[in-house]
Amino acid sequence: MEFTHFDSKGASRMVDVSMKAPTKRQAVASGKVTMKKETLQQIIDMSIKKGNVFEVARIAAIMAVKQTPHLIPLCHPLAISSVNVEFDYNLEKGEVYIEVVVALDDKTGVEMEALTGVSVAALTIYDMCKAVDKDMIISDIMLMKKSGGKSGEYIRQK
Repeated sequence: MEFTHFDSKGASRMVDVSMKAPTKRQAVASGKVTMKKETLQQIIDMSIKKGNVFEVARIAAIMAVKQTPHLIPLCHPLAISSVNVEFDYNLEKGEVYIEVVVALDDKTGVEMEALTGVSVAALTIYDMCKAVDKDMIISDIMLMKKSGGKSGEYIRQK
């Protein structure tokens, strides 16, 4: 088996993508934060003392997408074309759902960027609400789909 992130001597390396043609690429990742119903109601009512939880988490996710190569070893710095962050929730279950869509036209994919965006959005929600609910659970962070590049399209089977 040949590992792409190591040379023939076992030294770490960034994969050489210089010979690849740029293609339109997109990745969609999702995750969930589970909390007390009362905590989610405070988020909805915008009564969390730190401010508008969803908007701060949205900005955090966008910033995280752009910082991915500084956080994940061997990720390429990319010229991200767009980032879309959406939140949904189920008050009865006390669940917040996060979806991050990242797109670009480049030589490598944006799966790690989308996953990083979801992770940091979830961590930001936790940070902003931890004063009222330390029992929150961050879970189900996953790639939902990706398109573009040599490997083509991937869609998670539910």
